[in-house]
Amino acid sequence: MPSDDKSHYTPAPPIPTYDEAVHSSGSNNDWQPPPRSPADYRPDAETEAQSLLTSSAGQRPRVPSGYRPPHVETDDEESNWSLESDDDDNAPEGAQMRREMQELEVEDPLNGSHSSSNSSLWRKRINFSLPQWKWRWRLPRLTVRLPRQTDGITESRTESGTQETNPNENERRWILPNPPNMQNLPSLPKISMDSAAVLILIGRMLAVFLVLGFLYLVFMSDMFANFSRRVGGKMFDPESVRLHVQMAISPGRMRDTLEHFTSYAHIAGTEGDFALAMDVRNDMLKSGLEDVRVDEYYVYLNYPKPDGRAVEIMSEDGKKAKWSAKLEEDDTGGATAGRQTLAFHGHSKSGDVKGPLIYANYGSREDFQKLQDKGIETKGAIALVRYYGTQDDRALKIKAAELAGFAGCIIYSDPADDGFVKGATAPEGRYMPADGVQRGSVGMTSWVVGDVLTPGWASTKGQPRMTTKQTKGLVQIPSLPLAWRDAQILLQHIQGFGEPCPDEWRGGVPDVEWWSGNSSSPIVRLKNEQDENEQQPIWNIYGKIVGIEQNEKSIIIGSHRDAWGFGATDPGSGQAVFLEVARVFGDLLARGWRPLRTIEFMSWDAEEYNLIGSTEYVENNLDALRDDAWAYINLDTAVTGPDFAADGSPMFRAVLAKVLERVDDPQRNVTLKALWEEKRAKLGGLGAGSDYVAFQDIAGTSSIDIRFEGEKFPYHSSYDNFDWMTRIGDPDFVYHGLLGQVLGLLILELADRPILAFDVGAYARAMGRYLSDLWKFCEAKGVKLDFEPIKKAINEVENSVMQIQLWAIKWEQDVTNANGWEPAALGRLRTAYNTRLANFETALLDLEYGGGIPNRTQFVHVVFGPQLWSGYDAAYFPAIRDAVDAGDMKLAQEITDKTGKIISAAAKVMIHDKASS
Repeated sequence: MPSDDKSHYTPAPPIPTYDEAVHSSGSNNDWQPPPRSPADYRPDAETEAQSLLTSSAGQRPRVPSGYRPPHVETDDEESNWSLESDDDDNAPEGAQMRREMQELEVEDPLNGSHSSSNSSLWRKRINFSLPQWKWRWRLPRLTVRLPRQTDGITESRTESGTQETNPNENERRWILPNPPNMQNLPSLPKISMDSAAVLILIGRMLAVFLVLGFLYLVFMSDMFANFSRRVGGKMFDPESVRLHVQMAISPGRMRDTLEHFTSYAHIAGTEGDFALAMDVRNDMLKSGLEDVRVDEYYVYLNYPKPDGRAVEIMSEDGKKAKWSAKLEEDDTGGATAGRQTLAFHGHSKSGDVKGPLIYANYGSREDFQKLQDKGIETKGAIALVRYYGTQDDRALKIKAAELAGFAGCIIYSDPADDGFVKGATAPEGRYMPADGVQRGSVGMTSWVVGDVLTPGWASTKGQPRMTTKQTKGLVQIPSLPLAWRDAQILLQHIQGFGEPCPDEWRGGVPDVEWWSGNSSSPIVRLKNEQDENEQQPIWNIYGKIVGIEQNEKSIIIGSHRDAWGFGATDPGSGQAVFLEVARVFGDLLARGWRPLRTIEFMSWDAEEYNLIGSTEYVENNLDALRDDAWAYINLDTAVTGPDFAADGSPMFRAVLAKVLERVDDPQRNVTLKALWEEKRAKLGGLGAGSDYVAFQDIAGTSSIDIRFEGEKFPYHSSYDNFDWMTRIGDPDFVYHGLLGQVLGLLILELADRPILAFDVGAYARAMGRYLSDLWKFCEAKGVKLDFEPIKKAINEVENSVMQIQLWAIKWEQDVTNANGWEPAALGRLRTAYNTRLANFETALLDLEYGGGIPNRTQFVHVVFGPQLWSGYDAAYFPAIRDAVDAGDMKLAQEITDKTGKIISAAAKVMIHDKASS
């Protein structure tokens, strides 16, 4: 990640060749890439942003004149309290106060001193301004001096003792009377009870006791807790922090980060991936994040062999190849640290099979059923299907072909879906060119997520493992991806075989008459020999900022790092935003700021294969995440266009709207919220497409995926490179910057608001809509179920929401009436309230009534989760839908009844004690 030097990066570390990378079974843990040189420039926006914190975190801010009670910061108004004095005339008095505090050896919390490791914490949370008393606050001094011979001293006798005046020192001291013999010990002073010295001594002793009593009161009683919990009066004004985060985001740094990250290929588990992992680790350390560490897992991965893949049309006798597909894309990488990656499918089956070629449209179960209805024999054939369409998940296309009896499957990119028919092609446009190949995983994510050989437990050393034949997460026929340039030849060779294709089956490949093919079609060979490693190391990288109120509670931000090619868009754009926001928050930490809750940044590995890195982490820390992970924010394919989009738990509806209202689109001169409302966008549901799956569906952590999207981009191809991003995707990195602002503000709202910014009311309303969608789904299939248990449970949620929201309103009124001060007991109730809000989502997990979706017990959320055959798409109440799809109405009703019980229990979680009454 770039820093403060104009030369943002030194040359990339030497990366082994691609062939060396894919044949490596491990990593050289002793190797460390050379550190990149920091950038020495500082954008104007960043300089201005840092100045916003001067009054709250600068070296010598002015002390406010007099005591001014702070107020509660509400959603309807911004905090106007700061450390900047409104009256500059009082500045000398503030300086005098600091001098007096220095005489007392008390650190001024406003002077920005970093004399101890705890100073930043102290400055953050001593949340009151000292009154400007008119008397000098100084400990009285008591001087007792042994008698001595004095010259030039004039003595005068008084009733209270001998007083001497030293013309040189010009001060008075009370001295003991001269002893008769200097050899003897001095006698005690003889002072009468009415002496002024006694009064002074008593006064000084009282002052000492007052100071000690004050310190005890502050540090040993609830008063200190009251200070730390006061709302709206932080050393760092919340509004100033928000503005700083927004203005400190640097699109230029993200551009430089992306340029470096796309300079070489980094498929999961290869040396390129390890080098990038170390770059991310070093960036987190440089940003000042805490507890930065590498987390290693050992998982099943496969890699292509250069000569191990082939798609060929065979001679009549099936012994020689008449034509061979090119398979690879034209070279787009140029002079890189390693060659661009080979075209293959992750988690594909090894094999070398032959059979007649049959075209099957999008490869859905319905498409294969139509072939059988027409009497076309598919057993032992090679299926040719196209991407997208009625079955979006490439793994489910191959699984459907397997179940239909095919021996192998080829998937190609059709111009009608992603090519010149839609618009200009890469590198000049957004769509796939003639030679473009979409790589990708064919692991069965909606069936088994994570390492397919350890479903339900972490892939760490010493853990048991399944075999590749035992797991349900792998397809059992070989497959390869293909460009339409090669698919054109295949389609032309089955002309006249089988049945003419209906209009909806006709793609955009030119010079083709669309036929289905049949058992008499030309014989095609599909060869897919590969390297397979059942315990390949992968590396997650973590860093955090520890909170100061409920530090065990976490807001987690995740973004994956591995890519099928150079990965400018997927996932480079997300990783660039991720690291830039981590840098900004690390800068806040260095200035002494800390959030109420812990913020964790996590860079995932092997997401592209089967969401492996994030899933293994969740499985390895499951109990802790269910207890303490409150929110997960995901970045993946973060920037492909100018339109903001988000999918997530309904918990985020209100806070997302609030954040979008603060961010302006400079290209359209309007807020993101206005654009969001203009197109009537809504927070979408979560399917099975990215790293939020394990958090939402297994750990029960409320999750959201945020991004800027546009038309298609050259997805999972070598054309998704830095050149494409700088020319087509986001040339000025404007939307990278805007997404950084959105992410930063979301983190602040979730991690540093006294009341957790979760919208349980929106969740209750959303469940009503989800139930309506389920009813329509069943009606379309001619199925009737009794949904009354779920209806009643949703009503209970609505009632609980009303009660808990009333408590939040009362809390705000109480704190406001107390001029912003929160009693310690009320603070404890508030943290308990926050915990109940976060626990509602976790309570929607099926942990007691059978353990998740039948036959897919990894997925235990009763509302969210992938449907068995829906792939990446969101499917509400997936277990019920699966039972209906399978035609098992008894099971469907049993799951419906169970779901009602779980939702009802979750409703009670919100009001399980008297705190909300």
